[in-house]
Amino acid sequence: MLVGYSSSSSEEDDEAGGEAEGAKNQSETTCRKCQEEDDGLPTRKKPKTEEESPKSRLPLPGCVLAMFPDEVDSQTEDSSLHGGRIRSFKHERGNWASYVYFPYHPEEEFGELLDGILSAACARGVVLNVQDEFHLSLSQTVVLRHHWIQPFTQSLKSSLTGCKRFVCSAGRLRVYSNAEKTRTFLGMEVSTGHAQMLDLIRAVDRTMTEFRLETFYKDPSFHVSLAWCVGDQTVQMEECMQELQSLVDDHEDGPFVLRLDCSELRCRTGNKTFRFPLES
Repeated sequence: MLVGYSSSSSEEDDEAGGEAEGAKNQSETTCRKCQEEDDGLPTRKKPKTEEESPKSRLPLPGCVLAMFPDEVDSQTEDSSLHGGRIRSFKHERGNWASYVYFPYHPEEEFGELLDGILSAACARGVVLNVQDEFHLSLSQTVVLRHHWIQPFTQSLKSSLTGCKRFVCSAGRLRVYSNAEKTRTFLGMEVSTGHAQMLDLIRAVDRTMTEFRLETFYKDPSFHVSLAWCVGDQTVQMEECMQELQSLVDDHEDGPFVLRLDCSELRCRTGNKTFRFPLES
């Protein structure tokens, strides 16, 4: 059946009525037309049918959209929806941003200290945004295709066999920026547990190499990012680092030390999180 075409019962009756009825109808139509022309009235226009009216488009099923990964939702690329942040790589359907990390769950005194740091930076003209969550990265952010996720996490689990849990600490503020210089970060650099971190990096990099993905930095500075701002503001932040560090060193109960329990490594891929408990 053709969309936009509808048959009426009168049309079906005409077909069954025979030639005589058809001739009668034709004659009546001709007479009406002549009468309208004689009266000086315009010929009536044929009303619009459903075939001429615009048709609404139905949304495509998700399974069909997944067949065309190059089509990008414009909202996902709008930096105004993400605090001005710009993606390091183009968002495509079926591609999952993924990274390996240790989570950090801050205590109350950390929040108070961070508020003081952000206020001091703002007074010097650097407006920082607190991280959505705090963590220590053990991989670069890479792109996984959806069908890679299961074999990737299985490989990662195998690579981490034999890795022991430990505790690391951090207390020195440092400025970082991403490779594209589109964001600047204030982080707290790890001072203990560096050797154990390197062992984990080697394990994670084995999986990255297996899937032909970027491995970690050659000379890494392990840190927990505290806050960020848009653009390259490295120079501005460096100018106030001494003042910010004094807030850490002169904390009310002595120098503040961030302690990170490295007992469970995690892998975030899209909106999924995989957990890898380390051995005791």
